[in-house]
Amino acid sequence: MRHPELLIPASSLEVLKVAVIYGADAVYIGGEAFGLRAKAKNFSLEEMKEGVAFAHAHQVKVYVTANILAHNQDLAGVRQYFEELKEVGMDALIISDPGIFTIAKEVLPQTEIHISTQANNTNYGTYQFWYRQGAKRVVSARELSLEEIREIRANIPEDMEIETFVHGAMCISYSGRCLLSSFLTGRDANQGACTHPCRWKYALVEENRPGEYMPVFENDRGTYIFNSKDLCMIEHIPELLSAGIDSMKVEGRMKTALYVATVARTYRLAIDEYKKDPKLYQSRLPFYREEIAKCTYRQFTTGFFFGKPNENTQIYDNNTYTKEYTYLGIIGEANKNGLYAIEQRNKFVVGEEIEVIKPDGRNLTVSVKKITDADGNNMDSAPHPKQLLYVDLGQELSPFDILRRKEEIR
Repeated sequence: MRHPELLIPASSLEVLKVAVIYGADAVYIGGEAFGLRAKAKNFSLEEMKEGVAFAHAHQVKVYVTANILAHNQDLAGVRQYFEELKEVGMDALIISDPGIFTIAKEVLPQTEIHISTQANNTNYGTYQFWYRQGAKRVVSARELSLEEIREIRANIPEDMEIETFVHGAMCISYSGRCLLSSFLTGRDANQGACTHPCRWKYALVEENRPGEYMPVFENDRGTYIFNSKDLCMIEHIPELLSAGIDSMKVEGRMKTALYVATVARTYRLAIDEYKKDPKLYQSRLPFYREEIAKCTYRQFTTGFFFGKPNENTQIYDNNTYTKEYTYLGIIGEANKNGLYAIEQRNKFVVGEEIEVIKPDGRNLTVSVKKITDADGNNMDSAPHPKQLLYVDLGQELSPFDILRRKEEIR
């Protein structure tokens, strides 16, 4: 059995450090250009260097995304960007465009290249092609079943790696595949029966804003319509391992530190406990399910892994995110008075009960005993986002412990 890598996203330097501490084997990040998450915070070159140094100090790899489908005007900038990346020391680039791939081979010949899912990697012939070009790894298309991935594994070189998304958001239109025609009219665009619903006029109405019509968003990289249920394979670690997957990838380069910590920690525990004892993994399934639901999510699906999904398994009937816990902040170092630093992210008050999550899998229920500002002045509450505070929670804490509060679900 292959030893799988757990690959976790990071939207910022802070989240990268959280991903590393909470169990990632590798982290993928975006620079300030040429990635597909333009609205993420992303990393400056200096932040990349610091993030790579932190990750490598913990024996964790870092991959940098450059997976846009480039236009002519992008190519000169890509070359300059890759020249700048020479100083970063990342472990691999994630690329989908052959033109960008060629530039990367010229500018960064010693850097591994991983082929993004955006390149529509649906068969072993595609994997063999990219291997001959010098790619180390290919990210499978989200439409593949486990049986198809198993067949790819059997038909590619042993040292070629398969990376697969196992958790996170899924788009209705992805990997070059349009599902709109089939979903709206029952006529399959992928079988030549397209009704061209992409050319119809659309508007979005948010449930809390009736009568306010918003157009479908489009920019120079593509059109963005709707999302499906969230992918979740936490209950199917054995099947993922038996398919020959080398890297289990979590989607979410726009997510908070709490989301990343919760998902990374849960998958880390599930993978390690299955490898230690499959019976232990089976006995812990309720815990994994409960933990993974503690971060913001929509309804869950297993996507295409067990066959082609229908509208009931893929499309949600309620697009509202479920939010059971609120992210309060990350614990820093203690001051001379024994209070712990925290940069507050949401309001909490003295006397309320909150939860500390730790990288080793423990969840501690604590009471907020004391809050002071940076000057040592006592405070009854922490109302200002990103304010530097010091807290006493009646427990010994460690840097990177995360605070969260359970919310009432109505």
